[in-house]
Amino acid sequence: MAMRLLQKAGHVPVVLVGGATAQIGDPSGKITARPIMTKEEIAHNAECLRQQLSRFIRVEDGEAYFVNNLDWFKDIRYIDFLREIGSKFSVNRMLAQESVKMRLEHGLSFLEFNYSLLQAYDFLVLNERYGVTLELGGQDQWGNMVAGTELVRRMRNTEVCAMTIPLLLDSNGQKFGKTAGGNNVWLDPERTSVFDYYQFWRNAEDTAVRQLLCYFSSLPLPEIEQLTAEGGNINRAKEILAYEATALAHGPEAAAQAYLAAGGKFGFADPDHRVATTSEVGKLDEQRAESALPAVAVARTEVEAEGGLWLCKLLVDAGFCRSTSEARRLIQGGAVRVNDRRIDDPAFALHPGDFTAGEALLKAGKKNFKRVVLN
Repeated sequence: MAMRLLQKAGHVPVVLVGGATAQIGDPSGKITARPIMTKEEIAHNAECLRQQLSRFIRVEDGEAYFVNNLDWFKDIRYIDFLREIGSKFSVNRMLAQESVKMRLEHGLSFLEFNYSLLQAYDFLVLNERYGVTLELGGQDQWGNMVAGTELVRRMRNTEVCAMTIPLLLDSNGQKFGKTAGGNNVWLDPERTSVFDYYQFWRNAEDTAVRQLLCYFSSLPLPEIEQLTAEGGNINRAKEILAYEATALAHGPEAAAQAYLAAGGKFGFADPDHRVATTSEVGKLDEQRAESALPAVAVARTEVEAEGGLWLCKLLVDAGFCRSTSEARRLIQGGAVRVNDRRIDDPAFALHPGDFTAGEALLKAGKKNFKRVVLN
């Protein structure tokens, strides 16, 4: 979002993905080493990032560049790198970095200790090749980014800048992300469905809505202030936040489908103003919106078998429960519905008659829905 704003102001973003540095893992903000991924996994992730970020910034006609640091690290000779780059770094200063000091208490490998040098070298290369003069990153990257500004100054006698952005934290102080806390959310619809992505923002804490609207929407600040003013309709503000954030990541039509699907299941914040912030919603009907609900595919043979498809197993397969024993407890607590029918019997199984046009609707708790689709 910072790149998006700067691009709107006339700057050219250079989006760096770490095909090389991901093979090491950044120790910043971690008390243990990150899992080592294969080179094939890293290459796949880099391409996915390129596709996902291109939804947020314009990439046509040289308006932005996507670069991969593997392009300049893959042919570097280790001794040459140590002599040319390693000689510019003080071990004492590196040990003083907060990210390093924190890890020294739990153990820091020499592999991870090198990370700061590699990120600093990235800045040098980007400055030389693309004229990059400002590096943006999360506040946990401060030490690595300052190392880059120092390296550019020493090697090129050029002043460059770094700007950190506060990390987005939940109410428990956990960083939003893929590997921290329980608030995992992904831009890839294969990992987080569009509906679940919408619901992630729709269920934001009341106190965070203003900040999130400022960060993840393009609405003017006076409009945000009006939406989140004390005494206002905070749920309407959450609907708009969810729509705007989802439209950025997945497009206006997908966001509109999620908006209508969520409103159809849980109710709209303002029944008299059911249109979201663009006319895209008006082009959709609720039947189409129903398809925005996330789905779990089940084998037709399981449903048609003599015993049917055991509901406890389905709850696990749908990701609502971690085990069948947990599913039993959920059912016994009256929190599970199939096609709006409450199920109290843990032995319940789905049969062909529970499906209409090859689909059934499974609900666990107040806000967890999935379409069950016969495959």
